[in-house]
Amino acid sequence: MRHFLTTEDWSRGELQALLDRARALKAGASSNALAGKSIALVFFNPSLRTRTSFDIGATQLGGHAIVLDAKGATWPMEFADGAVMDGDEEEHVREAARVLSRYVDLIAIRCFPKFQNWAEEKKDPLISAFAEHATVPVINMETIVHPCQELALMLALQERMGGVQGKEFLLTWVPHPRPLNTAVANSAILIASKFGMNVRMLIPDEVYRLDDRYMGAAERYCAEAGSSFTVTTDVEAAYSGADAVYAKSWGALPFYGKWEGEAPYRAKGKDFMITPDKMAMTNNGVVSHCLPMRRNVKIADAVVDSPAFLGIEEAENRLHVQKAMMEALALQGER
Repeated sequence: MRHFLTTEDWSRGELQALLDRARALKAGASSNALAGKSIALVFFNPSLRTRTSFDIGATQLGGHAIVLDAKGATWPMEFADGAVMDGDEEEHVREAARVLSRYVDLIAIRCFPKFQNWAEEKKDPLISAFAEHATVPVINMETIVHPCQELALMLALQERMGGVQGKEFLLTWVPHPRPLNTAVANSAILIASKFGMNVRMLIPDEVYRLDDRYMGAAERYCAEAGSSFTVTTDVEAAYSGADAVYAKSWGALPFYGKWEGEAPYRAKGKDFMITPDKMAMTNNGVVSHCLPMRRNVKIADAVVDSPAFLGIEEAENRLHVQKAMMEALALQGER
């Protein structure tokens, strides 16, 4: 039984098969892969696109989605092995995962890190515990990576650009009033490198380098594909000739959970908003963001409202790639 926790566990060929199936579903192909089946959507954090696209996607596949608000409508949950549960947590994931597995055919989890201890939170403990104890496939709706967003982005790039092998992909840090999760940034470099793009990462300071696991994976994928992976603080060098620009803000890991020390480094990126002048340096590049997005903080209106912006297509593609992925997981072993 396979889960969908990270694209690191899936080959490029397997991921391309999901993208091809998503494209067919988007074009009108029908599927009843979830007929008589159900999926539990367990949200420990807010959502708009993820909740909507999974719920509708399950319905379009003939199934039923049960949405569980784990921050208020279900019991507070413990996931650590050997925990003495004398605090607020009423239920352990060992029981929750096994009970849900008796009710549903798929379990999807959205759980952001708590911004307390990266050494522990980088292990993705809650969804890993669900995957360990569930007896049905578990899907990552965003934890420390966002694999569904990766597929939606890659489908949007392929739709607009055709083949992406050897194209120039820029992940740029952009301003935000507060530090955010690194999940989408991690995922952006994973999927771009796995599909053979030349990956550039623009950051305001070296403290914004991502976790070694994802930097190392991106370097390895690029090496395997014969492409390149570079990190720079030079805005002009980063944008020059880029075919695709991806915007994301994230917190600096050396200050994880102690964000007050990050302020002077964050200030270095105050001019990193994506503007028409920066896009003019690209190779008529496209630009996207995972959404939600703060206009005129991360990306200027003139860029968001231009034909170059792929954010709406990427968001729509969440529905189709997730349908393809749910279909593949629900039917594994039946073909």
